[in-house]
Amino acid sequence: MMPIEVQRAAALKPKPAATDVLGFGKYFTDHMFRMDYAPERGWHQARIVPYGPLGLDPGAAALHYAQSVFDGAKVFRGRDGKLRAFRLMDHCARLAASAERLSMAVVPPELARASIEALVKEEAAWVPSGPGTSLYVRPVVIASEAFLGVRPADKYIFFAILSPVGTYFGNGAEPVRIWVEQRHTRAAPGGLGGAKAAANYAASLQASVEAKKRGYAQVLWLDALEHRYIEEVGTMNLFVRIGEEIITPPLDGTFLPGITRESALTLLRDWGLKVSERKLSIDELREAHREGALHEVFGTGTAAVISPVGGLGFEEGELKIGQGRVGEVSQRLYDALTGIQYGTQPDRHGWMTVIA
Repeated sequence: MMPIEVQRAAALKPKPAATDVLGFGKYFTDHMFRMDYAPERGWHQARIVPYGPLGLDPGAAALHYAQSVFDGAKVFRGRDGKLRAFRLMDHCARLAASAERLSMAVVPPELARASIEALVKEEAAWVPSGPGTSLYVRPVVIASEAFLGVRPADKYIFFAILSPVGTYFGNGAEPVRIWVEQRHTRAAPGGLGGAKAAANYAASLQASVEAKKRGYAQVLWLDALEHRYIEEVGTMNLFVRIGEEIITPPLDGTFLPGITRESALTLLRDWGLKVSERKLSIDELREAHREGALHEVFGTGTAAVISPVGGLGFEEGELKIGQGRVGEVSQRLYDALTGIQYGTQPDRHGWMTVIA
């Protein structure tokens, strides 16, 4: 690990006083991490600096050709006061895979992890302690070389910023309503869907805005070829419980391989439940609902952890799920994952890293 220079802010920001005002991604800590890449030097000049502008050239390739990837991890303050990061190396490895998919300079996962840990230690006082709170970690790689031409850039910036957060959805763990998008497409086979690229999120915005106008919290994306098979929900992977089977779509490169998704699959199998990674069509979902076999729908993701779905909206009406209550499996997964994250349940899979 290269040495990290620390330049501390001359004045510190006031920290949010109450858990209920945190929201998600509204506040940022006093400092950020940054280092730069050039072909002749590799990654260099690792530093923790006061939070502030990056100073990009207007010709920077990230602004013109969307060479921009990121990830998102969380650090939790346990009841014992220790700070623990959830599956931090997995997030750093996914950042590296996303950068590779966009032909960008890859930050070695060990280097990204050490950089983030150093920043979190510097900002330890920002990690909230209230129920459902955490410190969200956003590592980013962008192309900084100034040129106009379609090719991979030669220069890059890796930076990480931190944000104390509450629940992603304002209603916490209460079921959310999801709009089933049957017109727009977010990603297609062979595209960028499996990378955490900024362009993927730009592609989702119009449908998301339209869904929220209809009163829905997120969009359920269907496959690009037939608009028939379930893929992911906005910022989450999707699970469905039909009868005794828990189904989630298989990873085929069109949506993100979620780290919380993988964690949920591991726990469900630990518990001996029937779990399938297979295609699930809207037709099968509707049929299960008609037969009374559709017991639960829920999303998994770093931001929301587990988010129960209480309704699926279509042009012709809405499928009500679970009578507006959190499902049995959803609740069990939420309790298990948050228990591991806050250190109140045993971490049998070695997912947590104690930082401080």
